[in-house]
Amino acid sequence: MLDDLRELYQEVILDHGKSPRNFRDVEDATSHAHGANPLCGDQLVVYLRVDEGGKIEDISFVGKGCAISVASASMMTELVQGKTVVEAKEMFRRFHEMCTRDDVVDDAGLLEDELEKLNVLSGVRAFPVRVKCATLPWHTMSAAIEGKDEASTEA
Repeated sequence: MLDDLRELYQEVILDHGKSPRNFRDVEDATSHAHGANPLCGDQLVVYLRVDEGGKIEDISFVGKGCAISVASASMMTELVQGKTVVEAKEMFRRFHEMCTRDDVVDDAGLLEDELEKLNVLSGVRAFPVRVKCATLPWHTMSAAIEGKDEASTEA
């Protein structure tokens, strides 16, 4: 059973890595940021179009990287589309915990279905160098939300 689940997770990562969703520019973006992971060579730009009420109307990315970073960026863009920037930043916080801690507690049922989709990437926890690959798109989105040009995976 565990092998079947691991195989499914690998298939999801490979699917998003080979056919990333929202891999394009947002021509009328309200912000964007560049992210780089020097350890792996991953480089990407995340584009956002946020309305006056703080809702993410459009999000996309371009760049190159390993299957994990591309899959994470692809999944991120699908999950935060239509969310508020506050919701997107909270998803990032919880995703980061999922990737870096063994003792993540579902505080009052906050790991909703959308966040559970990201479980396929939580296996990077066993490979600390790969955590930066999985979280780079999220750090970059956060930088774009905050109006910064560059993202760091050191936060």
